Amino acid sequence: MKPVQKNDRLNVYVEDLTHEGAGVAKIDGYPLFIHGALPGEEVEVHVVKTLKSYGFAKLLDIKLSSPFRVTAPCPVFDVCGGCQMQHLSYDGQLAFKEKLVRDAMARLGKLPDVPVHAIKGMDNPWRYRNKSQIPFGERDGETIAGFYRTRSHDIADTDTCIIQSEEADIVMRELKHQLHAFGIQPYDETAHSGLLRHVVVRKGRATGEVMVVLVTRKKKLPQQEAVIALIRNQVPNVKSIVQNVNPGKTNVIFGDETVTLWGNDVIEDRIGDVRFEISARSFYQVNPDQTEVLYKQALDYAQLNGDETVIDAYCGIGTISLFLAQKAKAVMGVEIVPQAIEDAKRNAQLNGFTNTLFEAGPAEEVIPRWFKEGRKADVLVVDPPRKGCDAHLLGTILEQKPERVVYVSCNPATLARDLRILEDGGYRTREVQPVDMFPQTTHVEAVAWLELGM
Repeated sequence: MKPVQKNDRLNVYVEDLTHEGAGVAKIDGYPLFIHGALPGEEVEVHVVKTLKSYGFAKLLDIKLSSPFRVTAPCPVFDVCGGCQMQHLSYDGQLAFKEKLVRDAMARLGKLPDVPVHAIKGMDNPWRYRNKSQIPFGERDGETIAGFYRTRSHDIADTDTCIIQSEEADIVMRELKHQLHAFGIQPYDETAHSGLLRHVVVRKGRATGEVMVVLVTRKKKLPQQEAVIALIRNQVPNVKSIVQNVNPGKTNVIFGDETVTLWGNDVIEDRIGDVRFEISARSFYQVNPDQTEVLYKQALDYAQLNGDETVIDAYCGIGTISLFLAQKAKAVMGVEIVPQAIEDAKRNAQLNGFTNTLFEAGPAEEVIPRWFKEGRKADVLVVDPPRKGCDAHLLGTILEQKPERVVYVSCNPATLARDLRILEDGGYRTREVQPVDMFPQTTHVEAVAWLELGM
């Protein structure tokens, strides 16, 4: 029998946070997950759902508040799904994320003795995002724009987002207020009608250059010149205005057709001394300040002296690859998205690198072929998606045994799982460095340094 029932009202003590940022209270060992509650708090809750092993409760009142609780500065924090941690002080956020990495290493990776360093956070954890994807819609005859509510496609209407650029706020606000005057209907997802689906705003952090992408259901854009003029007048540093056409009944943001309406096809940014050209659909890290911290750590762990050949699995547009190419003899990058590989080649040329090679394809297929062709790696760098490394790629690493592996991770759980596999195959994890790439959210990155048979 469960110790709590649906609709119970309880006073509970919050012990911990889940990896999604929900408070955890336990009643006779039975976990209750409470959105908005923080560790160390005594709270009154209403039990809304009970399952066999855990339940969910709604926060009603805070009887004893955490010293790390702060008032969230965003007016739509309670409903928007973009941020989960604004009610926790930044010091508290950093402690939570560092603990996530330490717990994953000890509990999931069975590596309690591996040093996990203090997390590297930001001096100013606001306005850091260089890319915003803003859905547009309509409610009661009025245009709305903002971000989706948690676990839904309902738009939390707002005029500002304090983790994105000021330019994104301006574009969102001005287009929202002028859309009907231009004769443009916002997209209705249910009816698959209307025109403007999303507005994507990208900004080069180092250069200040801005790109605005209008994602539309049809190609014809009413009063196109007036829309361009509005954006140019309101955002003086805009360098590119682009239209992407997505006619599909889909949740995917971009369609296949992209045309430049005004200005350049790309904007430019720099991470450290490396330049990057960014197009409308380029993958590019959204926090370039912390990306530089992350990549410098990866470069440090790679321990390059200029004689090494490096393979960069999951290379994207070559951001890590080009960082490594500054110090390596040769860098080979592989990525499954062909357009990203074309971007990587272009960025290598832009920076004058002649010691890089990029190929499109699954890393777990391309890298074994490279090894068979005699293209051996002294150092292998992996930066996989949240699901972690493909099992075949891990097998290839263990078979070919590069001296050093640098693992860049966006998911502590899959990082710990994969480190355990590599450890069992003869590698030793020397240390792990967490980096806060996404302040105000629950996400954390980490870089691990592995050596063969230490």
